Amino acid sequence: MVENWRSVFVLVLLTVYILGWKPSCINGATDPSDANALRVLYTSLNSPGQLIGWTANGDDPCGQSWKGVTCSGQRVTELKLSNLGLSGTLGYALTSLTALTNLDLSINNLGGDIPYNLPPNLERLNFANNRFTGNVQYSIYQMTPLKYLNIAHNQLQGQLNDMFGKLPSLTTLDLSFNTLTGDLPESFSSLSSITSMYLQNNQFTGTINVLANLPLENLNVGNNRFTGWVPEQLKNINLQKDGNSWSSGPAPPPPPGTPPANRNTRKPKSGGDNSPSDSGGSKKSGIGGGGIAGIIISIIVVGAVIAFFLVKRRSRKSSSDIEKLDSQPFAPLASKEVQAEMKSVQTSSTINTKKFDTSASINLRPPPSDRHKSLDEEDFSNKPIVVKKAVIAPTNVTTYSIADLQMATGSFSIENLLGEGTFGRVYRAQFDDGKVLAVKKIDSSALPSELSDDFIEIVSNISQLNHPNVMELVGYCSEYGQHLLVYEYHKNGSLHDFLHLSDEYNKPLIWNSRVKIALGTARALEYLHEVCSPSIIDKNIKSANILLDAELNPHLSDSGLASFIPNADQLLNNNAGSGYSAPEVAMSGQYTLKSDVYSFGVVMLELLTGRKPFDSSRPRTEQSLVRWATPQLHDIDALAKMVDPALKGLYPVKSLSRFADVIALCVQPEPEFRPPMSEVVQALVRLVQRANMSKRTVGSDQGGSTPRGDNNPDTNDYM
Repeated sequence: MVENWRSVFVLVLLTVYILGWKPSCINGATDPSDANALRVLYTSLNSPGQLIGWTANGDDPCGQSWKGVTCSGQRVTELKLSNLGLSGTLGYALTSLTALTNLDLSINNLGGDIPYNLPPNLERLNFANNRFTGNVQYSIYQMTPLKYLNIAHNQLQGQLNDMFGKLPSLTTLDLSFNTLTGDLPESFSSLSSITSMYLQNNQFTGTINVLANLPLENLNVGNNRFTGWVPEQLKNINLQKDGNSWSSGPAPPPPPGTPPANRNTRKPKSGGDNSPSDSGGSKKSGIGGGGIAGIIISIIVVGAVIAFFLVKRRSRKSSSDIEKLDSQPFAPLASKEVQAEMKSVQTSSTINTKKFDTSASINLRPPPSDRHKSLDEEDFSNKPIVVKKAVIAPTNVTTYSIADLQMATGSFSIENLLGEGTFGRVYRAQFDDGKVLAVKKIDSSALPSELSDDFIEIVSNISQLNHPNVMELVGYCSEYGQHLLVYEYHKNGSLHDFLHLSDEYNKPLIWNSRVKIALGTARALEYLHEVCSPSIIDKNIKSANILLDAELNPHLSDSGLASFIPNADQLLNNNAGSGYSAPEVAMSGQYTLKSDVYSFGVVMLELLTGRKPFDSSRPRTEQSLVRWATPQLHDIDALAKMVDPALKGLYPVKSLSRFADVIALCVQPEPEFRPPMSEVVQALVRLVQRANMSKRTVGSDQGGSTPRGDNNPDTNDYM
C-alpha cells in the first residue's frame, strides 16, 4: 500500500514539474522579430556591458530576463533603459517592435539623428537628455496611440513639421532645451487631449495663438522669440512666458465675425462639463458680451453696405468724366473715384478699409493731401492689376547678358552642347579670360518668359546653397524672356558617363572611388534634407546629375531647381520611367524626402552593378535594376555575381556586403521604412573607416582609375 502511494506521489510530482516547466518555456519564447530587433539594438549600442543578460546572438529576451525588457506573452511591450550611460545608435530594426508601448532611453549619450524607423504603436516615448541632432522625425507624427513625448535636452534643430494632426491622444509634449526654430505649426491646434506642453529654451518665433483653445493646464514657452500677445484663454493656467518679446498694451480686438472665445470649454478631457465654480457667472457675461458684439458688428456691416452702394452710385454718375481726366488732372472727385476703382481691383483689404472709413465719417471726398494726385503721376493704363512683392536680385552671383553667353557658347552651337535634361539644355561656355563654365538654358515649357520675377527668386534661393558636394551656381541671365543659369564646369563629366559610356579617355572606376562618390552624394542630400531650412527635396537624383571633378569628387547638379520651379513635378512625371522614381511617386506623382532616398539607392545600385536603372535591351526579368537586384542583396554568392565586371574582382568582400545592406534599406518599397540621409551617411562613413583600417585591394587598384583626359571635354553630360 505504501509503495502504491509512493508511486502516486512521484507521479504527481512529475506531472507538476512537467506542467510547471512547460508553460514557462512557452511563455519565454520571444517573438523572432522582437528578438532580432533587440539584437540589432544591442550591437548598434556597441554591446554595452551594463545591459545585463543581453547578447548579440540571444533569441529569447523575454525568457532570459534581459535588463529593462518587459514582455507580455511572446511580445516585448516595454523597453526601459534610462540612465545607463549608453552610446552609439539605435539601429534599423526598432520598427518591428509592433507591440512596444513604452520606450525610455532618456539620460544617456545617444547621438546622431533620431532614427526614422521607430516602433509604430508607442504610447510613451522618452529620448530626453541625450545628444540627438537633426529634426523631429516623421515617424513620430504617425504614432496615433502616443500619449507622452519627451525629447527635451537634446540638440534638435530646424522647424517642426506641420503634422501633429494624427496625435489625438497626446497629453504631454516636451520639446524644451533644443534649438528648434520657426513658428508653431498650425496642427498644434489638433492636440485635443494635450494638458502639458513644454517649449522653453528654443528659438521659436511668431505668436502662440495656435495654443489658445487647447485644454492645457501647464504651458512653458519661456526663453524663445515669441511675439504678439498672450491669448486670454491661457492666462488662467500654469503659464511660464518670460524671455520673449511680447507686445505691450491691450491686445487688439478679434476680426469682425470672430466668435468670442469660450473659456469654459477649454478642457474637453473632463467630459465637456464645466465645473460648478465657474459656470454661472461666465454664462451670464458670455451672453451679454456676445449680444453686444453682435449688435456692433451688425451696425458696422449695414453701414458698410450702405456706404458701398453710395460709392457705386456716385461712380456711375461720374463715369462719363473719366475720359476728361487728361485735360482735368486735378478734378478731386473724379480722381478720387477712379483711384477707388483701381484699388478695388487690386486688393480686397483696401476695399474693407474704405468701407469702414466711409461708414464712420460719411465723407467720400479725399483729404487735401490726396486732391493733387493726378493720373499723370500714377498712370492708369500701366498700373498692374496684381500687386507682386518686390524681388531683389541676388548679389552673390554674377549677372550675365545674353550677348555675353552667346559669345561664350558660339551662339549656343551644337558643338558646345553638353547634354539635355528635364529643364533644358546645357552648353559649354568659354569666356575671353579663358574661364570655362556650364550654361543651362531653361526651356520655356519649364519656366515661361513672363515669370521673370519667379526666376530671380529661384536664382536667389539656389545661390544660397553652399556645400562642397553641391554644384555651385556662378551666375545667371534673365533678358528678353530667356532664363539661363551659369554653373561651375567639371570636365570629367557625369557618373553616368563613367559607368555606361566606355571610351578610350576614361578607365573603370575602382571600388574605393565608387564608395567615395556614394558618400559625397549622400552628404549633399543630407545637406539639402536636414541642414537647409526648410528642407529641399531634390526630386531629380540620377547618375547623369552627379558630376565628377578631377579628383572624382561628386557634385550634385540642379540642386533645388526642381523644388523651386512651379510646374517641376509635372515635367518630372512626364519624363518618368527611367528607373529612378520611387513606387509612391509613380502612383501619386508626389515627391518627398523619402523618394529622394529611394532614388539615391538606385544610384548606389548603379555603382555596385554597373547597370542602368532600366535597360530594355536586357531579358525581361532583368530590365528593372531594382526588381532584379533587390532579392539578391543579402545573398553573398549572388552578390558576387551582380558586381560590375569592370571591377575584375578587385573589392573587399565585407565592404561590398555592407554597401549592399545600405542599398537594401534605401530601396524599400515602403517610404516609411527608408532611413533618413543622415543615417545613410553614417553607414557609409563607417564603411569607409573600416575599409581604411583593413585595406584588401590589390596594389594596382590604387591607380586603376584615372580621370578622363582633357582631350575630349565636350562629350561630358550635364543633365
